[in-house]
Amino acid sequence: MRRLLGSILLGSLVITPAIVARQAEAAGTHYKHVLLISIDGLHAIDVANYVASHSGGALAGLARHGLFYPNALTTAPSDSFPGLVAQVTGGSPAVTGVFYDDSYDRSLFAPGSNCKGDPGTEVSFAENVDIDSDRLDAGGTPGKPLTQIDPAKLPMALVGGKCTVVYPHDFVRVNNIFEVVKQHGGRTAWSDKHPAYEWLGGPSGKGLDDFYALEQDSRIPGSKVKTTGSFKAERDFDEARVKVLINEMRGLDSTGTVKEPVPALFGMNFQAVSVGQKLPKSGPGDEDGLKGGYADAAATPNNGLAKQLDYVDGALGELLTALRENKLESDTLVVVASKHGQSPIDPETFQALDDDPYSKTPGYAFHIADDASLIWLKPQDRETNLAAAAAYLEKSIKTLGIGQLQTPNQLALAYQDPAKDSRTPDFIVTVNPGVVYTSGTKIAEHGGANANDRNVALLLSGPSIKPRTITALVQTTQVAPTVLRALGYDPAELQAVAKESTQELPGAPF
Repeated sequence: MRRLLGSILLGSLVITPAIVARQAEAAGTHYKHVLLISIDGLHAIDVANYVASHSGGALAGLARHGLFYPNALTTAPSDSFPGLVAQVTGGSPAVTGVFYDDSYDRSLFAPGSNCKGDPGTEVSFAENVDIDSDRLDAGGTPGKPLTQIDPAKLPMALVGGKCTVVYPHDFVRVNNIFEVVKQHGGRTAWSDKHPAYEWLGGPSGKGLDDFYALEQDSRIPGSKVKTTGSFKAERDFDEARVKVLINEMRGLDSTGTVKEPVPALFGMNFQAVSVGQKLPKSGPGDEDGLKGGYADAAATPNNGLAKQLDYVDGALGELLTALRENKLESDTLVVVASKHGQSPIDPETFQALDDDPYSKTPGYAFHIADDASLIWLKPQDRETNLAAAAAYLEKSIKTLGIGQLQTPNQLALAYQDPAKDSRTPDFIVTVNPGVVYTSGTKIAEHGGANANDRNVALLLSGPSIKPRTITALVQTTQVAPTVLRALGYDPAELQAVAKESTQELPGAPF
């Protein structure tokens, strides 16, 4: 696959270290704006295949003026939360403290507990913290996320002897690119799938001038089915937020009602492809006969997923047209990335399993399982249960489709010591390729550490960039310092970049 991806873009040049060095010497071009787009679920092979078969599309147009990184890896675990945190902070879960959108913290207290009892609670920052997750507006006003979040549903912490709620932006341990841009006087904006993504404001809570969230898990009007249960509903969900970005390009706020400067840093995520990969068949509002997922190991999309890919390509075309019409094209770097991939691509390997046996682990406190599993033990008697928990999981390898069991000692090397860090799981399970923990109908999932989970889309595009394919192994954490460099700021202002020595993406001409 690596050789295929490195050569599939017509007219591209494979980058050698010498070429990268010469480009670095000639660097110096900075942009006034960066448009960051996360197409969730999009693999590197999806980009390569789509560009090859749709030469007149927007994605191909971006590639003709872009640097394509076919060997880009997102975080492990590959969940949405750590995946986007990586792109905007430059850090892995080891320094950000973010392992999943539904995780556990040994130092926090349950919502509504008033910090009574033993510490240690599930921490979920997704639709569960909405005032009303059945509604598209989450029960509040889009553009004002704190009106959409119910404080009574948030975890709690003892701070200076006082019990206080923990908002999503309080949870991430390091600053991000939005905060840095704000500190330099630039306007910032973002749109995402849950109000909980207000965490993009950074630990200060002030990094975003404009955050517009709709609830992806809302119900389709007139139906009991969620937006994620329909190809069309998910396209409509994304399109509503495309209009937000176009408003911002026109010098308005996200709602299109107030004049504001065009953001220096702005963007959104797309969910259409991710749903197209997971949804097995047509839902409410869809034409009959649609089938999600892939037809084969070569990542040939079935007709349902193909419609989602075509939609996203068309939406990218809308955004590029808006940049051009508002005379922003020459001053804007477009970054197309993905929070996570999706597994499996090959439908022949798909295996649905029940994750309930994880809850029988000795000393069990909490686990999350999609196509991996993260397991936390109760902190109060953790030490006495570690050996028994490890033995139980070893015995369950076949039942749970476990490919690799990472123990506390291994996790201490990869992240932080779970005996000392409140966030790091006690065990992380990587599954055999194709295993998905589900009792429902989905045919793919993300969160794991296999190739289909982690090898994601990554493309930098600007009118003056010569098309190149850079086959070096890179990480999506490298997006953050690259974005700051493109805007003329020092990447070392990011705490995670300093702590993990995160490098900028190779070959970037600025």
